[in-house]
Amino acid sequence: MTGKKLNVRTMAEWAAEGKTPEILFWVGCAGSFDSRAQKVTKAFCKVLQQAGIEFGILGTEESCTGDPARRAGNEFIFQMLALQNIQTLNAYDVKKIVTACPHCFNTIKNEYPELGGNYDVIHHTQLLKELIEEGRIKVGEGEKSLKMTYHDSCYLGRINGEFEAPRKVIEALNADFKEMKRSRRNGLCCGAGGAQMFKEDEPGNKRVNTERVEEALELNPDVIVANCPFCITMLSDGLKEKDKQEDVMIYDLSELIVHNNKW
Repeated sequence: MTGKKLNVRTMAEWAAEGKTPEILFWVGCAGSFDSRAQKVTKAFCKVLQQAGIEFGILGTEESCTGDPARRAGNEFIFQMLALQNIQTLNAYDVKKIVTACPHCFNTIKNEYPELGGNYDVIHHTQLLKELIEEGRIKVGEGEKSLKMTYHDSCYLGRINGEFEAPRKVIEALNADFKEMKRSRRNGLCCGAGGAQMFKEDEPGNKRVNTERVEEALELNPDVIVANCPFCITMLSDGLKEKDKQEDVMIYDLSELIVHNNKW
């Protein structure tokens, strides 16, 4: 992601002026290269700009965090990628990082410190909650009749214990919100974690994302809210399998805020 269309500045551009922005936005591989996740990246950048937050991205200097490699058992590749990223982050004297990917969030927050990468890392839903509570952004005019449910991503929820921030943002959206039967700490995985995103399914076996979508469809929602690019992909595939992709939309919270505000 070059950030040119949104006028997003890279850390190199900030450094050239002798400045350091308030936050580094870690875009992640999905947010940079996946067409669906790129929409979330753009929406979140718009939110940051509307809130008046000075932020930068690494651009071409950002590499994969190494999460898929470590989950798949390739520790060498993980450490090689992690050390490269840590060297880059430390060179820019980065203190605070926000990311829209729970996998990147977990890896940088919990696994980089042992390799010398110590940063204040937050997930974008946590920042959205703070900005709303501080009055720095408005959620816009939502539709009270819009039926929503929310999918807890494993890497934000069960692994890092963050269940409230996304729900506080949903609450502010003032929609008709209902929980799935398996939620919070008992939430069902979408099937992408642990490098399973890149694994071929065994023929004849029911896919995890199919079961998760079935649980969501029991509530007859208009929107399934997610906070992870991998979850969005898996849930979207599940909806297509059920031929419901035209009836139910899957959105990230930043997209809903941008949509409500017509930014």
